[in-house]
Amino acid sequence: MKKFFKITGITLAILIVLLIALPFVFQSQIKGMVKKFINQNLNANVEFSDVSLSLFRSFPQAHVEVSDLVITNFEPFKDETFATAKNLNFTMSVKELFKTSDDPIIVNSININEALLTLKTDAFGNINYDIVKESENAQDSTSSFSFDIQDYSIKKSAITYIDIPGDLQFYVTELNHTGKGTFSGAISELDTKSEANVSLTLDSINYLNNNHVTLDALIDLDLNAQKYTFKKNSALINQLPVTFDGFVQILEEGQLIDLSFKNTGSSFKDFLAVMPAVYAKNLDNVETTGNFNVNGIIKGKVTETTIPTLDISISSENASFKYPDLPKRVENIVIDTKIINETGNADDTYLAINTLNFKIDSDVFKASALIKNITGNMLVNADIDGTLNLANLTKAYPLELENELSGILKAKINTAFDMNAIETSAYDRIKASGNANITNLVFSTDAMNHPLHISKADMTFNPSTVTLNSFSAKTGQSDFTATGTINNLIGFMLSKKVNLKGNFNLNSNTLALNDFMSTETESTTAATSKKAAVVTEGLKIPQFLECTIIANANTVIYDNLNLKNVKGVLYIKDQQATISNLSSTIFGGILAVSGDVSTKSDTPTFNLKLDASSFDIAKSFTDLELLQNLAPIAKALQGKLNTSLNISGTLDKEFSPNLNTITGNAIAELLTTDINEKASPLLSQLSGVLNFIDFGELDLNDLKANLEFANGKVSVKPFNLAYKDIGIVVSGAHGFDNTMAYNAVFNVPAKYLGSEVNRLIGKINDNEVNKILIPVSANISGTFSNPKVSTDLTSGVANLTKQLIEIEKQKLIGKGTDKLKDLIGEAMGGAKNQTTAPTTKKDTTRTETDSDVKTPSIKRDSTKTGSDVIKNTLKDIFNSRNKKKDTVN
Repeated sequence: MKKFFKITGITLAILIVLLIALPFVFQSQIKGMVKKFINQNLNANVEFSDVSLSLFRSFPQAHVEVSDLVITNFEPFKDETFATAKNLNFTMSVKELFKTSDDPIIVNSININEALLTLKTDAFGNINYDIVKESENAQDSTSSFSFDIQDYSIKKSAITYIDIPGDLQFYVTELNHTGKGTFSGAISELDTKSEANVSLTLDSINYLNNNHVTLDALIDLDLNAQKYTFKKNSALINQLPVTFDGFVQILEEGQLIDLSFKNTGSSFKDFLAVMPAVYAKNLDNVETTGNFNVNGIIKGKVTETTIPTLDISISSENASFKYPDLPKRVENIVIDTKIINETGNADDTYLAINTLNFKIDSDVFKASALIKNITGNMLVNADIDGTLNLANLTKAYPLELENELSGILKAKINTAFDMNAIETSAYDRIKASGNANITNLVFSTDAMNHPLHISKADMTFNPSTVTLNSFSAKTGQSDFTATGTINNLIGFMLSKKVNLKGNFNLNSNTLALNDFMSTETESTTAATSKKAAVVTEGLKIPQFLECTIIANANTVIYDNLNLKNVKGVLYIKDQQATISNLSSTIFGGILAVSGDVSTKSDTPTFNLKLDASSFDIAKSFTDLELLQNLAPIAKALQGKLNTSLNISGTLDKEFSPNLNTITGNAIAELLTTDINEKASPLLSQLSGVLNFIDFGELDLNDLKANLEFANGKVSVKPFNLAYKDIGIVVSGAHGFDNTMAYNAVFNVPAKYLGSEVNRLIGKINDNEVNKILIPVSANISGTFSNPKVSTDLTSGVANLTKQLIEIEKQKLIGKGTDKLKDLIGEAMGGAKNQTTAPTTKKDTTRTETDSDVKTPSIKRDSTKTGSDVIKNTLKDIFNSRNKKKDTVN
């Protein structure tokens, strides 16, 4: 007996050692088997981190596990992920490990965990799931693996199917599926259980939205006939129970289907159960009356040219429901809908909504529709007749609207069209008749600062257009009314690809642009405190809008501006508003605008031409930031302005120009004679430096200036000013940051230069000397609020000397230049130790004339040159006013 136990112990020990050692022996063989299977069967790139073998986990069978499986496609979906799986394992008899590479290996069970499968059809009709290699001949079609499945499972997985040409998206998430069967001969039985969340979108319509589906199916497998018969099958869509039976058989040309289904209950609560679970989660407490029935038969062949015939009906009579937490009941519900195909031709499928009626309070809504050619150019014929109090929708059914909605909608409309006509705007094939009106509609949206109140909107539907008979609305300070025609309202309502087109007449008493913008408040946390940051989202021209608007508004409020009597034409298309012949009164004058504004990009852009006539200069340059930056000094002027501006750039969120982005040019004409020196630090500074000019008496009548601006800088082309008989030429540039770089040249007549120069002029005794002008330059820098002014006398001295020499030279040609120089030297230096006659005291009772401008008595040094005399004389002129003031004091 001891010997027996000893032998048994040794045997068990050997078996355990073998069970531990064999996986290492067969490890490379297992990897070779997997790689060979992949290479023989798939046209795809397959990677995995590891393949392992265990003889313990599924003893007495071998357990093979593939970890981190990733399959990516070849062209035309190169490098796109087709499938992933965290792990895939299967079991087989240990003896399968000893087979040669040419012998088929039998797999008994398969388990897939956390898999993601993506199936796709691109815009060109290519499919990414055709990755299985085709065998060259029938004999080679036998795989290296064969399956004798006893059980299988798929856990925590997902499937995505995207069909771009068909505009179809199908998603299965949280998929858990198990199956087990009895496989004995040709006829086998498979018992499956499935659970998942399903979403389906077709033609941009969401039919299923994460609906929870369970399915228990017992399936007979006739492997020889490839026929799969469903028996004792039940499904649960959300909370709607459905049973079905029938079979699917694989044929050479396709599949043969014979299925029938029906809901097991008859309560109207079954209808509510089809709704997304977020709305149906409290169905246990919902009060319902009436019945609900769904049943159908699907029978026929699925081939490249045919589909099964369909006879599906959905009906309910005298039903009602009321949610316990909501005040309103929906009653008198009648549903009679059928989906029919009698020929097997897909184009012959039609949906007949014979009756869809319901009542909320005293409002009754009725609708019916016939939809044909569902798979092709869909044909629609629909009737709507009823009243809806929009506020009652959320009081009767737990809808989660983003914004509050209220108002009364009444409609009696018949329409007939095909979808191709909708998408191509073939209005002759879109028929409609009837009328609709909305009263007291209140609609809130994040895109606007205030709710939109539509007091009345009345429309008449004509065969090809919709006439907007009246429309009255308010939001914030704004009110407006409109009339017009809409070319494709039905197309716009039914297709996101269709723009709303029309022609409208818009009238408003007050139109505040800020009412059509939005503000959002976001909280931001700083290191020391919490602050509320206000983010303003600017006005966006709707992408769907394509229309012409003839506008007339008594007052348009834009920022701090009030434009009166605004009239013009707007043409809106592709998020751009083109402005034509827009005019208004503002700043006591008339403003004309043309150009365009676009909000297509994230940053709005504009390109405008503005013509201003008889603007009040002080008012316009105070209130309009753009004009302030173009000519800051103009706010010191009193009078009228004519100007023409061509300007382009970007707009900020408040629809104001971003100054650093604007470019353009302007022509300005001043119609003014009044100047307020004290209103401008620059003029005050110039008065102190150039004291021979009274800037309050500058002649600005009919002054014209040309400006160009770009990159935050305004360049002013030379323009002329006049003070009595002194000509002034100004040019230069300034930035929108108020920095300046200007030059002013004052052409001063020689008679203002004092007695010494006048005596020299008298000695020359020539009429030409009376025409001599001395250019004096003033360089202006700094900023408009803190200007810096410097003068340059060098050019004035040189100019006077040159002109005097030239005049006398012409008189003394042939007499020698020395004689000329002696004459000038005698005239300029001969007054040694002499003084001019005393200046006559000005009579304050009379007006000062040009002859009253005298130079104070100056004692001259005989050692000074003629140019020194001129230079000193100019300096005296610049300081004469201050000296006069001192004498008076």
